[in-house]
Order: sequence, then structure tokens, then C-alpha cells
Amino acid sequence: MNYLFLSKTELFLGITEDEIKAMLICLKADEKSYKNKEVIYRVGDYVKKIGLVEEGSVNIIDYDYWGNKSIIGHTKKGDIFALSYATIPGKQLHSDVVANENCTILFLNIENLLTVCSENCPYHTKVIHNLFKLSANKLLSVHQRMKHISAKTIRHKLISYLSEQSRLHCSSHFTITFNRQQLSEYLGVDRSALSNELSKMQRDGIIKYEKNEFILKNI
Repeated sequence: MNYLFLSKTELFLGITEDEIKAMLICLKADEKSYKNKEVIYRVGDYVKKIGLVEEGSVNIIDYDYWGNKSIIGHTKKGDIFALSYATIPGKQLHSDVVANENCTILFLNIENLLTVCSENCPYHTKVIHNLFKLSANKLLSVHQRMKHISAKTIRHKLISYLSEQSRLHCSSHFTITFNRQQLSEYLGVDRSALSNELSKMQRDGIIKYEKNEFILKNI
């Protein structure tokens, strides 16, 4: 287990490697690896553990009545997933959590995480504080996606999403994590229509792209 990496994640921010090692033993944390497209959690599961992505990334996938799929969230290396469901006892998961690539997940029991041990460790209290900040960030991520998909046209959805990516990367030149199919599912649009609009935006001089690499142009 890479304790140096964990010490740099938002969940364990401000906690030393030795403290993390001791805490994970106390929390009875466990680590598991998954192959690309392997299901980590399924719709209907009762979740008691949050997952922290140590390697790779995962997608949160929703299905409608007819089986149509949409990506409603993406969790990259260093981030956590299943926080909301794990903190509500008896709440069934409404989405699948699926490996977006080969990945390694650190699982943490939420009850153990939120209960300060008898030693009253100061670093345990720090983790709880970090967890609240992560929860707020998750809500902001949901708000951002709602902003993207509520745009009236495919072009405006793309402009909203690509503008956010530019801000996150602090650059007009960046690489996104989604392939075309995943991006269309995330934005809730047809893949062919999405690809056509990207081509039009490139012809109009708004963007330049090659696969998942984008450059936003000044117009």
C-alpha cells in the first residue's frame, strides 16, 4: 500500500504516513483490484464502505427503465465514491460503480471512519473533517453536471463541459478522461450527434482536438 500517495489525497490530507498506517489497521481497511469494466458495486447493493481510488478510475453508471445507460459521475485517482449511500443505513444503491480501467480500490467502513476510537486520535478527527469537505465537493460535482446537461443544445453542453475542464486543468490545452461514448453518456446525448457537433466546432475554429486531447481556441 502506498502510504505516501494516501497522505496526499484529500481524505488523508494533513496526516502523516505512519499515522495513516496505524489508522488503516484500526479501521480494518481492505484493498482490492479490479479489471477494466468490472463491476465494483451494483444497483440494489447495500453499501457500508466508501471506496478510495488508489490506481485507475471508476465511473458511476445509471440505467433507465429500458436499459439505456448514462454516466452520472467519474471518480479519478485519489477521489472517493459511494459516500452518500454508505452514510445512510439501509439505503440501496441506485447506480452501478464500474472500473473505467484496471484499478485498485481502498475500502473503508464508514461506521468505523465516523466513530472516533477510544484513543481519541487527533488524526482520526482530521479525517472526519476532511470527509465533510469531500462531501461538499461531491455536491458541487453534481451541480456541475446538472449545469452541463441542462444546456439547450449539444454545442452548449460541450462548451459548458470543456470550459469546466479548462478551468480544472488551468489551461486551454488538456486531455479528458472520457472517450466519445462515455462523454455522450455523461452529457445525455447521442454519440453520433456529439461527434458531428465536435467536428462542426472544430471547423468553426472554436476548438481543436485529437481523440481525448482538446485545445480551446480564442475567437
